[in-house]
Amino acid sequence: MKKQAKWNGQVIAESDDLQNVEGNYYFPADSLNQEFIVQSDTKTTCPWKGTAAYYHLKVDGKENKDAVWYYPETKYAAKHIEGRVAFWKGVQVVDA
Repeated sequence: MKKQAKWNGQVIAESDDLQNVEGNYYFPADSLNQEFIVQSDTKTTCPWKGTAAYYHLKVDGKENKDAVWYYPETKYAAKHIEGRVAFWKGVQVVDA
C-alpha cells in the first residue's frame, strides 16, 4: 500500500516500498522530496541498527529540526533499512 509522509501541508516522501521497524515506516531515499530537506549535523546511535544521521525539514518558511533520520551504514540486523529514511516530530505517515 502506498503511503505519504506529510508535514506543513506538503508531501515529504511517497512510496509503496516501505519497511516497518519498531512502528516507523522507512521510505526509500529516492522517494524523499529533496526540495524540503537540509542536512543536519546530528548523529545518534542505536545498539542494533547503528549510527543514525538526520535531516531538517524546511517547508514554506517553517523548519522542523532533525525530523528525518536515516542509517547510512547499518549493523547486520538492520541491513534492510540501510539508506532509507524515517520521520518523527509531527511528520504524519498516511495512506496515499
